[in-house]
Amino acid sequence: MKIAGAPISWGVCEVPDWGYQMDPARVLAEMKEVGLSATEFGPQGWLPETPAERARALTPYGLDAVGAFVPVVLHDVDHDPVPEVDGELDSFEAAGGDVLVLSASSGQDGYDDRLQLDDLGWRTMFANLDRLTELAASRGIKASLHPHVGTMVEKKGEVLRVLEGSKIPLCLDTGHLLIGGTDPAELVATYAERINHVHAKDVRVELARRVQSGELTYTEAVRAGIYVPLGTGDVDFTTIISALEGAGFDGWYVLEQDTILQTEPVDDGPVKDVRTSLAYLQSLAQPVAM
Repeated sequence: MKIAGAPISWGVCEVPDWGYQMDPARVLAEMKEVGLSATEFGPQGWLPETPAERARALTPYGLDAVGAFVPVVLHDVDHDPVPEVDGELDSFEAAGGDVLVLSASSGQDGYDDRLQLDDLGWRTMFANLDRLTELAASRGIKASLHPHVGTMVEKKGEVLRVLEGSKIPLCLDTGHLLIGGTDPAELVATYAERINHVHAKDVRVELARRVQSGELTYTEAVRAGIYVPLGTGDVDFTTIISALEGAGFDGWYVLEQDTILQTEPVDDGPVKDVRTSLAYLQSLAQPVAM
């Protein structure tokens, strides 16, 4: 089982005014200390943007690169996403990593509101997803689509429509899927072969339902603690891991527990929950005693 970290577990996020953004030096040092061997790059601009400098930023901590989460507008017929994605892939060649995690951005800041696609928007998105999958493959990179609250692919029907209408593999984000109304265990049972990357989140389902009903925005739910350490929420990781491993999954499990910080943590801070999640995930990889 390949387990990596993501800066969002330390509150580092691409959304403007999300919260206090911790410095890479502390985050990367804590990843190493807790026992993680690799990390996603985090939002554009958090690590140095030039490929060589980004590579050097990881070297002191002995962390490998997994790849990057890249929100991009895919549904607009007048917008070509290839140049921005091609630029991001340049960093992969210098800094490592082999997974391009795309999300279908609404084009708006944040994840509390989004548009609804018409048929042209869906056709445009499918065409762009297939183009970007081929572009990534031409450079030795695996593309993966990340269903995400507040993007154009959030709800169960939208996830299934992408699986049927495009060839891109799926990033199984257990938290965003559940909040969007998809049972991740049921999805894996049917589509395990389409999953090439995992973002492992645990969720308090009662808060997920309040997001689904519109009582809470996504940001409000994160502040209220919708994400909890793995094994303490309502996601059925035992079933998910068993099904993925049984299907021959060989990708990364990336620990993600979105959080919003107000100030620099003076105690352990977010790393405490990361440590708990890592221990739980590792326990699921152990063979069952006979």
